[in-house]
Amino acid sequence: MQTSKTSVIANKKIDNSKMIKASKIILDLQQELKKYINKGHGPFLAAIYDDDGNLIAKAANSVVNKTCSHNHAEMNAIKMAEKKLGTYDLSPYNLSIYVTSEPCMMCLGGIMWSGIKAVYYGVPSSRVTKITGFDEGFKPDWFKEFKKRGITVYGQIETDAGEKVLKDYVSQGHTVYKPKR
Repeated sequence: MQTSKTSVIANKKIDNSKMIKASKIILDLQQELKKYINKGHGPFLAAIYDDDGNLIAKAANSVVNKTCSHNHAEMNAIKMAEKKLGTYDLSPYNLSIYVTSEPCMMCLGGIMWSGIKAVYYGVPSSRVTKITGFDEGFKPDWFKEFKKRGITVYGQIETDAGEKVLKDYVSQGHTVYKPKR
C-alpha cells in the first residue's frame, strides 16, 4: 500500500485485509481512469465487486460526452450492475462500490437506494472541489447516516494518486461541468 498524506477514515473499525484490497482496487482504478479520460470521459471511475472479488460493473463519468448530468461514475456503475443482475435491489448480492473520489450528493443517494453494502473511495470531496471546482453538494453526517443504514464506508484511500489524476485532468484543459448559478 502506498503512503498518502491523508489518513483513511471509516464509519466502523478498519479491517486491514479490506484496506489492502481497497487500496489495490482504487490504485488500479486511478491508473485505468487515464484511459477513460483520453476517450472523453470525466475524471471519476467506479467499480462494483461482490464478496468473492468478482467484478460486477465498472463505469466512468460520462456527463460531458453523453450530455447527461446524471451520468456520474457511481450512477453508471449502479445502472450496469442492476441490468446485469436483473434487479433494482442489489442488497441480496452484498456488493461493494469502489470510487476514485468521494461520492457527491446525488451518488450518495443512488448508492443508498441501490442496496450496496460498502463504499470505498479515494480523494475526499474537499480536495475534489479545491482541485476541480466541482460542487460536491451538501452532505451532512453522511458517514453516520450510512452506518445507521448498515452501509460501511472507508474513505480517503490512496489520495495522492487520485489527486494527481484530477490535477492532470484540469491542467490538460478538460471540461469540469458545473451549472451556472
